Amino acid sequence: MPADPMSSALLPAGLHDVLPPEAAHEAAAVERLLAEFTAHGYQRVKPPLVEFEDNLLSGSGAAMAKQTFRLMDPLSQRMMAVRADITPQIARIATTRLKNEARPVRLCYAGQVLRVKGSQLRQERQFTQVGVELIGPLEADADAEVILLAAHALEGVGVKHLSVDLCVPTMVPLVCKGLGLGEDETRALRVALDKKDAAAVAAVGGPAADLLHRLMTASGPADRAMETLASLPLPEAAEKDRRRLTEALRLLRAARPDLTITIDLVEHRGFEYQTGLSFTLFARDVRGELGAGGRYRAGARPEAEEEGEPATGFTLYMDTLLRAVPAPAAIQRVYVPHGTSWAAAEKLRAEGWVTVAGLAPAADPAAEAKRLGCGHVLAGGAVKPLE
Repeated sequence: MPADPMSSALLPAGLHDVLPPEAAHEAAAVERLLAEFTAHGYQRVKPPLVEFEDNLLSGSGAAMAKQTFRLMDPLSQRMMAVRADITPQIARIATTRLKNEARPVRLCYAGQVLRVKGSQLRQERQFTQVGVELIGPLEADADAEVILLAAHALEGVGVKHLSVDLCVPTMVPLVCKGLGLGEDETRALRVALDKKDAAAVAAVGGPAADLLHRLMTASGPADRAMETLASLPLPEAAEKDRRRLTEALRLLRAARPDLTITIDLVEHRGFEYQTGLSFTLFARDVRGELGAGGRYRAGARPEAEEEGEPATGFTLYMDTLLRAVPAPAAIQRVYVPHGTSWAAAEKLRAEGWVTVAGLAPAADPAAEAKRLGCGHVLAGGAVKPLE
C-alpha cells in the first residue's frame, strides 16, 4: 500500500525541515561566525555526533544526562549517546587529543545537537550550536575575551540591540556554606532564588536570608548591581567570585563602554556545570537567549570539582540567533534557456548571478523562468528582468 504523502511529511515534535532560503541563511551565518572566531586565533574542530555514553556524559557532560538520547552500538555492544551539547566534546578533545598542545588552547566548532525534549523558550529538540572554548587560562582576561568575542561576532552577523547578562552561579552556594547552611537549606534557597521568591528566601534562608535578599534585589544594570555587591559583607569563601566579577566587568567596560551589560547575582538555572563567571546573550525584542557561556573545568568529574583544566567559552544557538538577524537580500536568479552554452552560463555566474538551466526546450522562456522562481531570463545574449 503506498504511503500517504502527508503522513510521510510528519516529523516528531521538536524536529523540522529547514527549507530554502532559511537553510542557506543559516549556513551563511554559521560560516561568518566561524570566520570571526578563526580571525581571533580559534581553530576549528569537528567532533562526532555520537559517542560512547560513559565518555559523553562524564565531567561537564553529566549535566546533560536527562536530555540525552541513548542507543546500543551493534559493533561494540556498548551504549552510545547522541550529543545534546557540544561543549563537553570540545573539553574531551582538548584534554585528550590535544593535551600536549601549548596552553591556552583556542577551539571553535559548529554542529547539530539533539535533545530529549525542548524547553518553554526553545521548542526545538534539534538545532545548530556554534561556539568557542578557551582551555587553560585562569585570568579574568580570558573571561573578557570570550564575552567580547561573542558580542563582536553576533554584531558582525547583524544582531542589533545586544545585551550581556553576567552571573556567578557559584556565589550563592559559597555564601550559604560560609554562613553555615547545609546542603538541604542551600537547595531550598536555590529554588526560591530561581523563582525570585523573596518570601521563601526569608523563610528558609536563616542567617543568609538578608544577604541573599540583597543580592537578589541588586540584580539589574551592571553599575548598580556592582555598587550594591561592593557594599555587602560576603563570607571570605565568596570573595574570589566578587573579585573576578569586578575585574571582568572592568575589562569589558574598557574595551566596549557601549555594550549593554546587566548582572544577576543569584542566577543558577542553565549553568549547572559552570564553576565561575558565566553569561547569557540576548537581543531586544527577540524571544529566548542567543547563547550562553562561562567558566567550567574541562575533563573534571562531577564529584571532583578541582580536577580538570580551567576553561571558559560560549555556545550560540542558531535557531534563536536567526530570529535576530536580518533576512538576506533576495538572490538574483536568471533562467538560462535550454541549449545555452556552458561558457555563457559560467560567465553569468562569474558576474554574480545564480543560473537556473532549462533542461528541455520551453515554448515561453519568460513563463518558464517565472515558474522556476527566477526574476530574470537570458534572451538574445543579455539578461532581462521579467515584467
